[in-house]
Amino acid sequence: MAYWNEWRPYVSQAARRRRAAVEMAKLKKKGHPVAPVILQGRTIASTFWGKAWCDNLEGYSDYDNRLPRGRTYVRNGSVVDLQIARGEVSARVSGSDLYKVKVDIVPVPKPRWKSICRDCAGGIDSLVELLQGRFSKGVMERICRQRSGLFPAPEEIRFSCSCPDWASMCKHVAAVLYGIGSRLDDKPELLFRLRKVDEKDLLAGAATGLPISGKKPAAGKVLDTTDLSGIFGLDLAGETESESTKPGKAASRRDVRKPRTKKARGKGKRGARKE
Repeated sequence: MAYWNEWRPYVSQAARRRRAAVEMAKLKKKGHPVAPVILQGRTIASTFWGKAWCDNLEGYSDYDNRLPRGRTYVRNGSVVDLQIARGEVSARVSGSDLYKVKVDIVPVPKPRWKSICRDCAGGIDSLVELLQGRFSKGVMERICRQRSGLFPAPEEIRFSCSCPDWASMCKHVAAVLYGIGSRLDDKPELLFRLRKVDEKDLLAGAATGLPISGKKPAAGKVLDTTDLSGIFGLDLAGETESESTKPGKAASRRDVRKPRTKKARGKGKRGARKE
């Protein structure tokens, strides 16, 4: 029922949560994998990918009016279900009623994605480093660049909500957009699925490309080859030595053995037969 010319009846937060819990229980019985957005404290996102998503949203003036209410809704647990698939997000948000929200995000244009991959080539060492957001400042700035980076611009996002709010972006949609940022904290790979690109493309030029940052590998990333025998349990050539030949100890004549020639080995064998 729409209330265009009057205020919606007030529903307490406790009543909203009870009603949402009942509806989510029904969905679970039907086999729907309910995934609410649950925050620890008031922080919506704490990792690179989650914060970068939220910063991108707040960087566009198109969203100024509705984002504050969206932050309130996601913080109080109103996003009771959020599902991210290829190019789309479906969610349920608890308000005066339980509303369905749909967000469609267009794929990254192929020329732009190729440009991002080319510019980041060599700047990302591994998939783990990529998903954890551990790479050079130059790569971070390139990926997060507005309108030419990986994150969507306002015109690349389309959304709808079942609520009667006439605004282009209601507070329920805003809450879902923030919920995406929170979800990227735990599963950053979902961003690439949402934009319909393969994150492994960013690693394709790691061996041959020129990194944006000219930094050398950190000392902790360089393998110490002097301890390979201990790591792999192998006796490497030139690595083993007796206790008597370690630094600080003089080697006795018995420890320094010269290789026997073929002729010498032959004499030893004949001597053994004579005995």
